[in-house]
Amino acid sequence: MPNSSAQRVIAIGDVHGCAPALRAIVRLIEPKADDTLIMLGDCVDRGPASRQVIEELFELRDRCHLVALLGNHEEMMLNFLDGKPQPDDWLQVGGAATVESYRGYDGKLKPIPEDQVEFIRSWGDYFETPSHFFAHGSYDPDQPLARQHWQTMRWQSLKFGIPEAHVSGKTAVVGHTSQKSGEILNVGHLVCIDTFCWGGGWLTALDTVSGEIWQVDREGSRRSDKETLQPAKPL
Repeated sequence: MPNSSAQRVIAIGDVHGCAPALRAIVRLIEPKADDTLIMLGDCVDRGPASRQVIEELFELRDRCHLVALLGNHEEMMLNFLDGKPQPDDWLQVGGAATVESYRGYDGKLKPIPEDQVEFIRSWGDYFETPSHFFAHGSYDPDQPLARQHWQTMRWQSLKFGIPEAHVSGKTAVVGHTSQKSGEILNVGHLVCIDTFCWGGGWLTALDTVSGEIWQVDREGSRRSDKETLQPAKPL
């Protein structure tokens, strides 16, 4: 997995079909060509506009270095489309909203375009820089990143315990475990920026170089200074 030497390395938490939030946070970030923008997975499902989220990511590929990681919801989506058995019914855990987002102006459901499906298939399980690594869910602290199990990286929740610092010494940036307080979870060696956008919290973006953060709600309104936004601790 190549390291980034870009000017900014910005991670964005779980979007979950909230396209207005993604558009708004991208406007605030104003990505440049030498920026690396990392989507931490679960871009689809639950919220009403997964199709528009994927379309937005298509456009971002032309503006900056976009890195998209597979979340458990993308995994379920692909398994459903491939007819593979899985423990959860994708349609009942958020997939129905994704399918509905492909309804056309004539009211008829349309198939998910193959180029979008192949785009999602291309997403990885992790990304690393000299100081950080990024995954959707969690990690095994004792295993090198290249030997991590995909199930841990996509599915493991921090609710069952925060892993120790990774053997690499790098800081982990993850999503998946929704912080319903709307505040970033920062324990030093691990930062979780899933701040529950689709459920009434915020979509969070974090620049791991400067520590700058941006937050917007699911409608795209920026979190004001009068609210309880806490700056990220030094990374």
